[in-house]
Amino acid sequence: MSAQKIARARKTEAARPQTRALSVIPVHGLPEIHPGDDLVGLLVTALERVGDSVREADVLAFAQKVVSKSEGRIVHLRDVVPSERATAMAAEAGKDPRQIEVVLRETKKIVRWERGVLISETHHGFVCANAGVDRSNAGAPDTVILLPLDPDASATRIRDEIARRIGIPVGVIITDTFGRAWREGHTNVAIGIAGLPALKRYVGQRDPEGYELRVTEIAVADEAAAAAELVMGKLDRCPIAIVRGLTFEDSDETAREYVRPAERDMFR
Repeated sequence: MSAQKIARARKTEAARPQTRALSVIPVHGLPEIHPGDDLVGLLVTALERVGDSVREADVLAFAQKVVSKSEGRIVHLRDVVPSERATAMAAEAGKDPRQIEVVLRETKKIVRWERGVLISETHHGFVCANAGVDRSNAGAPDTVILLPLDPDASATRIRDEIARRIGIPVGVIITDTFGRAWREGHTNVAIGIAGLPALKRYVGQRDPEGYELRVTEIAVADEAAAAAELVMGKLDRCPIAIVRGLTFEDSDETAREYVRPAERDMFR
């Protein structure tokens, strides 16, 4: 690649809008969420209380739990009759057979069952522990929370409601905590996306030395979700955060972009 072409490539890249600085803002003061609660109304009220408001191009991160609770994705274990399979697995792992039964119902395929750890492929296509079924922060004893039926649709509904009430475009992500196949620890990821891209694709572009990038795709919504978790926490009762200052183009991509086909997945 000639020096002239490299200079043009650098000039083109410099002309693109770039994120210069980010603010990650926790939204405190939300009550315990129940089925049918108005998440957007509660968000607006909480921000008004501290003299803030939703701004254009904000990325609003909603913890999956509050979205699921508002949509009624709640199961009381007293109502669950475990199957023989769930009972046997629970005996092997020393776990509650009712909870394992709920996990099995939410599972499309068991990817791994080993040493009491159940890795599932959900009906959405996500690969995660226990099909996303979680007992923590459930709001009541002997209760589990399921993933939303369609997290992308949930994100879109919230985004549309914000546009209807406030009249500005924003990005919305529904976040959940996943483990990683290669690394210890957990991180927030986007399981639902509306209004911003899932991936920033560099394939076909050239770096300053002229090398053509062939595989690089950055998980933009996942990175926004991870940033949001830093202020949301797990015990702080802060289920919404705002990522402010991120530069992105409006997009109709969804979290389905993150689902790697099984034939390309080296871990399945």
